[in-house]
Amino acid sequence: MSEEAPDLSRRPWWAGLGWKLFAAFASVIVVGVTTLWLAVGFTAPRFFEQQMAGMMQGSGGMMGGSGGMGTPSMDAALTVAFRDAVTQALLVATAAAVLAAAVASLFVTGRIVAPLRRLATASRRLADGHYAERVPVPSDDELGDLARSFNAMADALEATERRRRELIGDVAHELRTPIATLEGYLEGLLDGVVEPGPPTWSRLHGEAGRLRRLVDDLQELSRAEARQIPLVLRPTDPAEIARVAVDRLSAAFLEKGLELRSEVPARLPRVQADPDRAIQVLSNLLSNALRYTPVPGQVELSVKPGGGAVEFSVCDSGVGITPEDLSHVFERFYRVDKSRSRALGGSGIGLTIAKALAEGMGGHLRADSAGPGQGSSFTFVLPIA
Repeated sequence: MSEEAPDLSRRPWWAGLGWKLFAAFASVIVVGVTTLWLAVGFTAPRFFEQQMAGMMQGSGGMMGGSGGMGTPSMDAALTVAFRDAVTQALLVATAAAVLAAAVASLFVTGRIVAPLRRLATASRRLADGHYAERVPVPSDDELGDLARSFNAMADALEATERRRRELIGDVAHELRTPIATLEGYLEGLLDGVVEPGPPTWSRLHGEAGRLRRLVDDLQELSRAEARQIPLVLRPTDPAEIARVAVDRLSAAFLEKGLELRSEVPARLPRVQADPDRAIQVLSNLLSNALRYTPVPGQVELSVKPGGGAVEFSVCDSGVGITPEDLSHVFERFYRVDKSRSRALGGSGIGLTIAKALAEGMGGHLRADSAGPGQGSSFTFVLPIA
């Protein structure tokens, strides 16, 4: 898991990158000025002494007379000597200050540029397909936020690539069975082993229908996970959602011999939802309960408000779900009962589509079960309008 960036509002003002850059440039200035003053302080007296010694030698050591101390010519000579000494000291000090400032600037620049270079290298490796690439977080400032954001992006790309590979493998596995069946029957027809007739055509038609339904489900799943299914959200009566879903599947429950009960209060707050998609989600949950509840058994649909939302709960007396399976029931192509055939168990992506639709409407979908053989409960939650 990637690290989350800290709350910028809680960060001390001096911890930001802007203040660090300001402090870095200020330190370079301080280093330069300090070096300048130290260099002038150490070199100016020495240069002045050298100038004075030269002047004394040139005047023959005379302290008086026309060329002695205190005369206009001597005062002019002292002024020139002092100016030359200061000029030489400033030249040396400037060179030292420039060198010191350059060293300080290189050090500060390296501290800033090095993390950026690591990010550039890691981004190139990430573009080449090395999705496990990560960068260290250098500090708790904007550079640290950038590193954390990069790691979060790399985590997301790695997870997307992993889901893509899993999806390709799952789709190949799902397509293999009906294609193998079709291929076997067609080879039998070509070899004369299988007699052409209504039973054979019916079996071929059924396998072709499974392929079509799987392709349709995959297309629906892709659109749902990409949030590309158009949703028309509006205030909707939850009782009407429950009524339509029950009417759709009541005949199937009656045919199988299962009892379907519904408990819907008369007065319920309206929910913010797309009615057609909400009915699709609830119908999927009822269909899932129908598929995994053996006879004799019962399924109960209850609707109740609470916590600023309305909950649609579908409880069954079916096969139940183990604690290990609960965390996987909404994954693509996952089946709780591994012994069920693909034809009886469905495509295995209905709950995945239902969860994506529920979240797209601002709600959520959860599963609960006491364990194998003790039934299960799926709760579909929509926010109140």
